[in-house]
Amino acid sequence: MNPARRCSALLSQLCAPSRGGTAAGSTRCCHSAVSGGEGGLKRTCPQLKPSRASNTGAASVCPMGGSSSRLFGTLAQSLNSAPLAQLEAYPDQDPEELLRLCEEVLQRRPARPHRNLVYPSSMAPRHKQNSSIRIMQWNILAQALGEGKDGFIRCPLDALNWEERKYLILEEILTHSPDILCLQEVDHYYDTFQPIMASLGYQGSFLAKPWSPCLDVEQNNGPDGCALFYRRSRFSLQATAHLRLSAMMLPTNQVAIVQTLSCRATGRRLCVAVTHLKARSGWERLRSVQGADLLQSLRSITSQGGPSSPEEGAGPVPLVVCGDFNAEPSEDVYRRFSSSTLRLDSAYKMLSSDGQTEPAYTSWKIRPSGESCSTLDYIWYTHDALSVDCLLDIPTEEQIGPDRLPSYHYPSDHLSLLCDLSFREGPHMLM
Repeated sequence: MNPARRCSALLSQLCAPSRGGTAAGSTRCCHSAVSGGEGGLKRTCPQLKPSRASNTGAASVCPMGGSSSRLFGTLAQSLNSAPLAQLEAYPDQDPEELLRLCEEVLQRRPARPHRNLVYPSSMAPRHKQNSSIRIMQWNILAQALGEGKDGFIRCPLDALNWEERKYLILEEILTHSPDILCLQEVDHYYDTFQPIMASLGYQGSFLAKPWSPCLDVEQNNGPDGCALFYRRSRFSLQATAHLRLSAMMLPTNQVAIVQTLSCRATGRRLCVAVTHLKARSGWERLRSVQGADLLQSLRSITSQGGPSSPEEGAGPVPLVVCGDFNAEPSEDVYRRFSSSTLRLDSAYKMLSSDGQTEPAYTSWKIRPSGESCSTLDYIWYTHDALSVDCLLDIPTEEQIGPDRLPSYHYPSDHLSLLCDLSFREGPHMLM
């Protein structure tokens, strides 16, 4: 079966019946070049050229994760992702064909903001024996919250329609083809992201919030939570920990997923964590204590991992922590992470001229309470065991637009973050 037919067949199996098929016509020219290679897709530096479409009307689309699965999503909220044997029932999907499908569905919407990969000027040239690992961090905005609770007063309601917004989310993921994908506010895991990502060669894990605010919204799709995906051709799973973050010995509503992975190409281990800390002003102290609890768990997990190859030495397993921390760099939880004995640094500081300053914003929205332009999202990494090769830049205010986020051309109120990390070679542990 040719790739186009396989793409259509997959979506027919995974989705509710189509209301009207995909639209025809020109596609959105906003994706990077991809080619086959060891360990999955290899990416070139994307020179993303957005189309000039200005018509924001809705196209007729094939639903991909509709309301028919709400009951299943609710019943399965406490379960991990399906066993690998079940995931393998989905056919392998050509990501380029699926990306073209997204572009066809979205052709009447403006293209997403043009974003380039930026190579830090402070990075010294060196020869690498292993390819970099692409990490994507993104709070994708829970559908129930976007439509029912968040109150984006400058965002038209039809821009939040799940039957198109999900294709914008998938397009962003497919464009950058991460090896590891960390998501927050996922309330369509079982009916959308798990089957689609499984068909693309990823293994996923999901952990819902115990008291998700999505459940307060009528016609919700179940609770929201964190999701972590890794490319099965690149990594094998060593261990998984599902954490409910605590404060003062009491469990809170925030969670984290921690997985220890082994790189198939190098045999080296990498610990990856995804979390979403308590939101809103006034909860700074709780976020700080939640961060301390997470750091304590990460110290234990990474110290128990041990070396997996002679090249690794005897130090802890290198660590990457992705999340929506709901905290500006001035908050105590940020200082906890930057001063931790885990030797963590924030990747996105590398975009600044001095390498010490976070971006001006990772979230920009307008609610009834006013306009909020904040830096809340981070990719932390063990700086003496890993190096940052490149990062996806932050869109300008002009690209984001006067109505801010979300919008017709961007599906979330948070920007995706993406960086390529490499294992440092030779003696790298600064004990």
